[in-house]
Amino acid sequence: MPCVGDWLNSPLSIVQGIFAQNVPNSDWEKKVTEYFKEKLKENNATNWVPSLNDVPVHYLKPNSLVKFRCMVQDMFDPEFYMGVYETVDPNTNARVLHFGKYRDVAECGPQQEIDLNSSQTVTSERQTFYCVPVPGESAWSQAYVSASQARVSPSTSYTPSRHKRSYEEDEDMDLHPSKQKEQHMGSGSDIHGCVEPKRLETEASAGHHVISPNCSPPLDLNFPLPGEKGPACLVKVYENWESFKVNDVLEVFGVLSVDPVLSIVNSEERDSSTLDPMECMDTAEEQRVHSPPASLVPRIHVILAQKLQHINPLLPACLNEEESKTFVSNFMSELSPVRAELLGFLTHALLGDSLAAEYLILHLISTVYARRDVLPLGKFTVNLSGCPQSSAFTEHLYRLIQHLVPASYHLRMSIESMNQSRFIPHKDYTANRLVSGLLQLASNTSLVIDETQLEQGQLDTAGVRNVTALGNLITWQKVDYDFNYHRMEFPCNINVLITSEGRSLLPSDCQVHLQPQIIPPNMEEYMSSLLTAVLPSVLNKFRIYLSLLRLLDYSISDEVTKAVEEDFVEMRKNNPESVTADDLHKMLLVARFLSLSAGQTTLSRERWLRAKQLEALRKARLQQQQSVNGNEL
Repeated sequence: MPCVGDWLNSPLSIVQGIFAQNVPNSDWEKKVTEYFKEKLKENNATNWVPSLNDVPVHYLKPNSLVKFRCMVQDMFDPEFYMGVYETVDPNTNARVLHFGKYRDVAECGPQQEIDLNSSQTVTSERQTFYCVPVPGESAWSQAYVSASQARVSPSTSYTPSRHKRSYEEDEDMDLHPSKQKEQHMGSGSDIHGCVEPKRLETEASAGHHVISPNCSPPLDLNFPLPGEKGPACLVKVYENWESFKVNDVLEVFGVLSVDPVLSIVNSEERDSSTLDPMECMDTAEEQRVHSPPASLVPRIHVILAQKLQHINPLLPACLNEEESKTFVSNFMSELSPVRAELLGFLTHALLGDSLAAEYLILHLISTVYARRDVLPLGKFTVNLSGCPQSSAFTEHLYRLIQHLVPASYHLRMSIESMNQSRFIPHKDYTANRLVSGLLQLASNTSLVIDETQLEQGQLDTAGVRNVTALGNLITWQKVDYDFNYHRMEFPCNINVLITSEGRSLLPSDCQVHLQPQIIPPNMEEYMSSLLTAVLPSVLNKFRIYLSLLRLLDYSISDEVTKAVEEDFVEMRKNNPESVTADDLHKMLLVARFLSLSAGQTTLSRERWLRAKQLEALRKARLQQQQSVNGNEL
């Protein structure tokens, strides 16, 4: 167990020491980064850093080291700060240099004043990201991350002034009586079995709004998905911020800042003389959004940040390291039985249809691996048609998928939801921020669209725009964000599964018609029993399998490429009308994911033949259904 020393509880004192030893040299900043990088490598020290995802902000010591796993929802304008500044004692004229990095508020002694005209002052620049927890992150993923953390109790060196239930919380309970009921029932438990504090600072209501005594309109925490909970955070980045972009998933380690002074621009009684003259040029709405109360939206001053390859806590963070290669090779050695068990599990979930289960596995491991001009390669949107409408089949299928993938969202497609929901993020120029939408999702999120509940009705302008946005997401793997005067393309990598009765209204790469072999009398009981029958260790293997395989490289040898081309020519000779270039592309895609699903990173002759066989079965089923119904599916 690493000693939780000053670097964890008082990182700024460590920075101060390095700064004092190395001033006036400019490499003190690099030495700070190196120091913390080394400390976090020791004995799983990253697990001992409290996470803002799990621990309510009022339980954390201000200015301590924390971490946060998040998605970049918006990027604010860069801001200038005093990287180095000098204070002077008016009585003795003694001068002292201070660092302003990793701080929101300049510090100086009781008898000191900041000399704004000092020649020693260094003005620096930092970038502020508005970050939210990963949208749609599964409960099992969050639980595993929480379980690996050190348990954080209220700090003994810092006693929160709001340790008991606050006035604001009492007020909130008066406004929302249901919250009282939730508390008495103990509905929210954390990983340690403690009742999670239903506090205003750490949770947002389903409408994303949090009422603060200092700002009259409710504060919108701007989560992309409705009903999301968890902290939003202003993440201040000092180095290499150009390498990060909107929708990236990051893990950041930095200094927690919750200084009450940060809320000054939200105070109705604020004194304009305390504000920076440049800030006064901003609108009141922009100040309110960009400087929310720190108790609701804490700040993290980043010392180290990394973009995550994936968010599955059961996998090593980076698969390129030596230790990770051992993990991968060990798992690949037992891949075959895991695939067989997963196929059986999904066959039961799809009511005994093994062909649909095969395609669902291929869909779940698919990913956009490259882009050729505007065409995303590797996307594999499946339309599962023939789904029963009455039994809420999609609802239960989604719950099973939720237990397998780290992040997902169930979109119930109805006239009302299409007309009233906000799918596309748009720029609010008054507040100077990007207002989120349902399609602002992290890479590799599973989006399950349920068309079985769609009834006749009229789409309004917003509804048409939303359906168009879904079509663009599926076809081009991009979302056009609305910047009022223009649209800006944001490429994405979202796995879309569409369930429908007939053929979907939306485009898809592959339509599989469901042929149930069993119709359970109680769908809910049947689906629940599937989950309880699977051992937790086996369920974890399914989760590793689906996340790991989409990260593997894949190639086709020249020899196999030539054989496939010759095979395609033969197929065209026998039946030129039914085999097109589009069919070849689809078969190659099925062959790719079929190979990867078996742990093979290159295409073999056997896998190519199996892909052809699967496609023939799928097409025959569609033709059979078409002749039964007499219309196109």
